[in-house]
Amino acid sequence: MSPIFMALLLVTGWGIFAYSARRRWKLLMVGAPENRFDRPAERLRRTWTYAIAQLRMRRYPLAGAAHMLIFLGFGVLLLRTLILWGRGFDESFNFRLFGPDQLLGQTYSFFKDIFAVFVILGTLVFLYYRVIKRLGRMTLSTEGLVILGIILAMMVADILYDGASIAGKTKTPSVFLVYEPVGSVLAQSLYGWDPFTLSILKHVGFWTHSTLVLLFLNLLPYSKHFHVITGIPNVYFQSLHSPGRLPPIEDIDGRLEREETLGIRRIDQFSWKSILDFYTCTECGRCSDHCPATKTGKKLSPKHVTLDLRDFLYNQEKALVADKINGDAQEHRKDLVDGVIDPEVLWACTTCRACEQECPVFISYVDKIVDMRRYLVQERSEFPAQLQTAFRGLESNANPWSFPSDDRAKWAEGLDVKTLAEHPDARVLFWVGCAPSFDERAKNVTRATVKLMQLAGVDFAILGTQEQCTGDPARRAGNEYLFQTFAKANVEVLNGYAVDKKKIVTTCPHCFNTLLNEYPDYGGKYEVIHHSTFLAGLIAQGKLKPSRRVDKNVVYHDSCYLGRYNEIYDAPREALRSVPGLTVLEPKATRDRGMCCGAGGAQMFKEEEPGTERVNIARTQQLLETQPDVVASACPFCMRMLTDGLAAHNRESIPQLDIAEILLDSM
Repeated sequence: MSPIFMALLLVTGWGIFAYSARRRWKLLMVGAPENRFDRPAERLRRTWTYAIAQLRMRRYPLAGAAHMLIFLGFGVLLLRTLILWGRGFDESFNFRLFGPDQLLGQTYSFFKDIFAVFVILGTLVFLYYRVIKRLGRMTLSTEGLVILGIILAMMVADILYDGASIAGKTKTPSVFLVYEPVGSVLAQSLYGWDPFTLSILKHVGFWTHSTLVLLFLNLLPYSKHFHVITGIPNVYFQSLHSPGRLPPIEDIDGRLEREETLGIRRIDQFSWKSILDFYTCTECGRCSDHCPATKTGKKLSPKHVTLDLRDFLYNQEKALVADKINGDAQEHRKDLVDGVIDPEVLWACTTCRACEQECPVFISYVDKIVDMRRYLVQERSEFPAQLQTAFRGLESNANPWSFPSDDRAKWAEGLDVKTLAEHPDARVLFWVGCAPSFDERAKNVTRATVKLMQLAGVDFAILGTQEQCTGDPARRAGNEYLFQTFAKANVEVLNGYAVDKKKIVTTCPHCFNTLLNEYPDYGGKYEVIHHSTFLAGLIAQGKLKPSRRVDKNVVYHDSCYLGRYNEIYDAPREALRSVPGLTVLEPKATRDRGMCCGAGGAQMFKEEEPGTERVNIARTQQLLETQPDVVASACPFCMRMLTDGLAAHNRESIPQLDIAEILLDSM
């Protein structure tokens, strides 16, 4: 071939890439420090499952298969590229072990040919989605077509190189090399061409492949396809904490502190891992495709939140890396909220995690949105007016509705329920929660749960007036200070009763998630069980025996904080199926793809954005499509939202019941 030209090609290509990679690395290091190097064995396991085996891509059969073919093909063909670069210096180069007369070389050649075809097929699928079907969720751009064109041209060039090489060496048209099947097929069609033409085709294939690989590599850092490089690291460095735990603002000497602000104000206050998230977004739109806010016409699109932050980061690269100081008005130090992200975008989020559940490369969204809310609430005192009522209620009466805290245990009158103060040796603490303590409809669920526990002989007690809100709505709304106040106070009470040696049962998924996943940061590590799991366990143990037939069709709605946050899907359904005669229906959007009811992320306490469809009405419509007799849930917030949704659809005749109420009705 041409050693001089190949040397120039490699030095130039890799030199330019090294410059680009250094730029992106320096920009990455602008982010705040964060430890993502713990538990390497688990990180490797997850990387294999989600980055190499691409488990989440299987949710999209055709696109997932196409992506897998291209991914595996590139892995197999990487060695081929290295061999071709070596042949630029010595045409017989084969890494010694991969020569055409060696078994290993023939085996590799066979798979290389097969995977080249697989990559072509995968590329054609993505061209179909971009040119013919044109999926709305995707960013359709010239860049995407150019990248696909490069991939396709590389594969065709490689096959052309093989075909012309084989045709130039054989003297009969019937020669077929089993270890190079695709090249042999092309060689048979080229048989009889003059040697000069075959040599030209061989060189065209060789240099096209060798050059396009480097062109492709150098386009990546400046395109959405940067995920080809950053995707696997992003999966490796994913958070290993429970999805239900929001990273706390550090408490130093009793004061909440995070650099200069509480929450995220500027782009450089995001961690380096968040910047890696921005790099890794493939713009596939799967996050926004399943976002309840996006689907109901809100301004929020998780995809565009990430892209807007990424684009601003790139635009301010020089100033961020150099940290040039030109006064207080320098662009790279401006507030992200208003400056880059519309506040209405942030307040539309229900924190349901549908976006994070879909992202194949584990980009996080909820933590970023809540961090920007924290800045708005705690630094600028800017938030929807309705949340002020909830904050005041929490501050004055330890519940967001401002009910008198002395009334917290009135629901238990006549049920012979003891408090922990009266019965400190109780084996189970029933954590009631705010809505189940004060909301008239939710009180029925609380009473039903208590009656079931009493029927099963459970030794339990409640905190009564010592119980306060867990602080979940305050934290999700950005009021971290208020949340930490409740967390510390509640942990002090719970630890005073040695609750770490008991079980905590709660009917509210938000209480369940906070107690289980967030209180450990404040010294409260407890065994927390949602009532759906607890009741299903009592049924399995034979302590509860539903016997009265309920011949009805029930559609079950998954709570986000029970399902996507804590992967509890089966227990509620098992409890329902234990009822004789009951048929459990599944809506099209169910389990980890179930649509949010619209109450999470403190949405319960504010009005939805004007001029848009209400999330609860959209979700209720999905449930009604199953033609149920009953709508079932396992969350007091979901119950309220779905009850309102049924009323909006003029279907009040269909009851909205908690699983505890359905079980009690069958006892």
